[in-house]
Amino acid sequence: MDSLHHVPPPPPALSALSRPELEALLIELFGEVAALKQIVGEQREEIARLKGLKGRPAIRPSGMDQGTEPPKPGKQVKRRGRGKVTPRVGIDETVIEAEVPPGSRFKGYEPFLVQDLVISVRATCYRRERWVTPDGRTILAPLPEGIAGHFGPELRRFVLMQYHQGQSTLPRLLAFLRSVGVAISKRQLQRLLTDKQDDFVTEAQAVLRAGLEISPFVSVDDTGARHAGKNGFCTQIGNDWFTWFGTRSSKSRLNFLDLLRAGHTDYVLNDAAYRYMRKHSLAAMLIARLAAEPETRFADRDAWLAHLDRLGFSGLDVTPDPIRVATEGALWGSVQSHQFLCDAVVLSDDAGQFNIGRHALCWVHAERLVHKLDTFNDRDRAAQTRVRGLIWDFYASLKAYRLNPGKRQAGTLRVRFDRVFRRRTGFATLDRLLARLHANKAELLMVLDRPEIPLHTNGSENDIRCYVTRRKVSAGTRSDVGRDSRDAFLGLSKTCDKLGIPLWDYLGSRLKVAGHVMIEALDRYVRGRTRYA
Repeated sequence: MDSLHHVPPPPPALSALSRPELEALLIELFGEVAALKQIVGEQREEIARLKGLKGRPAIRPSGMDQGTEPPKPGKQVKRRGRGKVTPRVGIDETVIEAEVPPGSRFKGYEPFLVQDLVISVRATCYRRERWVTPDGRTILAPLPEGIAGHFGPELRRFVLMQYHQGQSTLPRLLAFLRSVGVAISKRQLQRLLTDKQDDFVTEAQAVLRAGLEISPFVSVDDTGARHAGKNGFCTQIGNDWFTWFGTRSSKSRLNFLDLLRAGHTDYVLNDAAYRYMRKHSLAAMLIARLAAEPETRFADRDAWLAHLDRLGFSGLDVTPDPIRVATEGALWGSVQSHQFLCDAVVLSDDAGQFNIGRHALCWVHAERLVHKLDTFNDRDRAAQTRVRGLIWDFYASLKAYRLNPGKRQAGTLRVRFDRVFRRRTGFATLDRLLARLHANKAELLMVLDRPEIPLHTNGSENDIRCYVTRRKVSAGTRSDVGRDSRDAFLGLSKTCDKLGIPLWDYLGSRLKVAGHVMIEALDRYVRGRTRYA
């Protein structure tokens, strides 16, 4: 009899239910069927993608962000011309003489500016002097600055620019280079893209560290990736000043915390780590064991796991997993010990792995849940339309609040939020969704305390689009070096664009092209943005 204690009682007979109860049950079943259909549709789409077939068409976005913009003036404004053309290069002047009849008077010149591009291949054989000193040493004349290997810096800059910012494929780039006269093999071109790029990878990591140290918020997102023949995930971290990409095999919270360490490998037990463990329900007895030990910093994962094994964590079979929670806490302690995200807000689309520290949610993704609900009768459709209208109005008020924040307006908006998301519409699925969104009140209304953060993750969506394009064009990567190189260059390209630095000048400065523009380390420009924020 004890084994039957947890068995749920049988449902009541349908004949015993009243008509309103039958209608409520029917609507609930309709919702469950719709949810199951959505799961089946997603699985079919995944199967079609793996088979190389076409998937279902994407649902158009709700347009809430554009729909809440202030109306444009009705009067047509005359479009301005393109303005004066100012090339970034020196202008050569050429006088064109005209054939005129005798007695004509000269009236000056009429300028006509023409911009052109010269693509040519130049091969130089450096005859390096070799000398033998009286003591037997050999002295060889050094190569000019910027020469590394048998391909010059201008060619290397062009290859990196076309592949990473131009999103060209390796075969197309190879065909172009050969067509203009460059003698290069596919393997040599691949080496130009991936070999000896450690300086760029290091600079991308320095940009991430600078962004995590000084930014008031970071927006995050992830997408599917393919590496070494296996499916993985690429995580984007950035804001208006910088962008960074990291591709790994998992998108768990452990992985996200590891990425937030920005290259550091240590595990740290401090107040931030213990607060994280308590928040995620690690037993107080286990936290006391960790706190009682004198050692609080561990060099790498092996040293940390050995410490947990000594304290008896490995033999515990409880929920939540004590090793996972303790490891997440030690990773968060490491992030905080390096002064990363100390007072910054993490803005996400409500993916669970991003719920770290001060967390805010994207309003566009929240409203999209209401937008995508399946309705089955006129009453449900009317309730959905009414609630969406209320959310759009509330979102417009939040946008106005960001421009002119104040305590009184913040209190009014909090009360108004409760009125919108605590209402009961009679549409059971919608009511459950509203209750779920109301439970996220603190994260959805983070903007009331921090008006500088955006209301959406559109920045992350735009950033990660270049990675999705790269994935569609070139599928995945095979080696870890190629993966890190691709992530670094995509992030550096986006960061240069946000800082107003042409990628062509940046690459010329790093590769020491003759006459290049001097570009300092990008993390310095990122840190300098705090003075103008």
